[in-house]
Amino acid sequence: MGNKAAGFISTALTSAVLLSACSALEPKPYSDEQSRQRIIADQATMYAQQEPLSAPLTFYDAAARALKYNLDYRLKLMESALAADLRDVSSHEMLPRLVASAGYAGRNNDSGGTSIGIEDRQVSLRPSTSEERYRELYGLGLSWSLLDFGVAYYRTQQKADQILMAEERRRKVAQNVLQDVRNAYWRALGAQRLMPEVDKLLMRTHRALTSAREAETKGLLPRQEILAYQRALLDSIYLLTVRRQDLEFASAELAALISLPPGTKLVLADGPEPVLPQLGQSEAQLEQMSLEHRPEIMEEWYRKRVNEQDLKIAKAQLWPNVSVDFGYKYDSNKYLYNSDWMSTGLQVSMNLLRLLQLPSLNSAAESQAKTDDMRRVALSMAILTQVRVGVLRYQLARQEVEFTEDSLRVDRNLLNYAQAARSNALGSELELIRAEGRYLLSRYQREAAFSSAQAAWGRLYNSVGLDTLPTQIEKHDIKTLSREIQRTLREQEQQRLLVTAQGTPNAATQP
Repeated sequence: MGNKAAGFISTALTSAVLLSACSALEPKPYSDEQSRQRIIADQATMYAQQEPLSAPLTFYDAAARALKYNLDYRLKLMESALAADLRDVSSHEMLPRLVASAGYAGRNNDSGGTSIGIEDRQVSLRPSTSEERYRELYGLGLSWSLLDFGVAYYRTQQKADQILMAEERRRKVAQNVLQDVRNAYWRALGAQRLMPEVDKLLMRTHRALTSAREAETKGLLPRQEILAYQRALLDSIYLLTVRRQDLEFASAELAALISLPPGTKLVLADGPEPVLPQLGQSEAQLEQMSLEHRPEIMEEWYRKRVNEQDLKIAKAQLWPNVSVDFGYKYDSNKYLYNSDWMSTGLQVSMNLLRLLQLPSLNSAAESQAKTDDMRRVALSMAILTQVRVGVLRYQLARQEVEFTEDSLRVDRNLLNYAQAARSNALGSELELIRAEGRYLLSRYQREAAFSSAQAAWGRLYNSVGLDTLPTQIEKHDIKTLSREIQRTLREQEQQRLLVTAQGTPNAATQP
């Protein structure tokens, strides 16, 4: 009875363990509290250790903050560090293996055996054993494989090239961040200049619309005239509202690019506008520079070497492998004559059937090289197209700036005339509001054209592939980064983009 009870209890315990194991495999979604804690931790990571905004933000300050705090750029930095760590791991695989072991062996009966005669098949010895039931085992062995060394060698070369590829991706992200900041900064600065005036004019327009509705109710003017007046005011309100939304989006985009914490007031430095540079290089020279400096081309070039290493690894596995072993062993078995000993071994092995892969590997290597070259050539063609389009876009953007400046001058004169001819009549007030609206719209168009020209210059700069940061930086605080970005951009623009055919620097440079 006792045995049955014990069996029942053991069966119940076993069932309970199995059921708990099965329940542990069921999906368990995160709780609301875990999600809340995760959000808090992620937000803290987004805005951790940011230098506060203590002064109006210049363009170079914005670029420095974007490159330091932008999450995409920080991710690429981590990828570069990870690639370097993986290279170090691969390099250690070329070393011999030094393995230390310790263990305990036991059995519930004795091992042993008997001997029989080969000719008469008669037992010649009584059963005996030379091994203890329980014993301790220790060992320290050194082994080296030629095949493992060769594979690790090629893998390390691959990882080294992948470090270079990660660095090229980091360069590209930095260039894209600078381009996005340049585009958003000048639009946000235009928004900062125009928003107060747009808001004031919107308030005046709403008041004028209210007065027009009162005049319609009282019958002070003909109904058709007053409705036309209201229609003109509503059109002005619509245009101003749309422009105001564009301005607000620019500030929000810049705040996101520099990873500004929510609720932080963004004030931009409003100084004299930089002179739009006059491009001094020919299109052919810019194309040549783009083929030399674009990170995408360099990354594809390194990728070709990575693919070549894969094929070298596959070929290395076809040839004979030489393995060398040397080690020390200890066995606590008291029946052994020598309980410790040194062992050595040398082995040469080769899979003869794998040699059949050699023709296919040679063909694959040739096809892979052609594919890599064609991919790089196609990318180069796309980059040359970007340079040509970038040059044309920047030239057209400069012309648009000149046109909007002429329009702004005319609308300013019309506004002055409307202000001088102002009277108490509704029509006069409407004409003044229209003139102010046209003037603000011209200012908006001029700011938009200037920011578009800056963006076109940034795209051209990006299409050539010039770096944003120098190779070495002493410190990485915002002021140092801002100063280094400004110095780097000035030097590269003056030496590579603004140099005329005779080698004389162009006078029009960025601030």
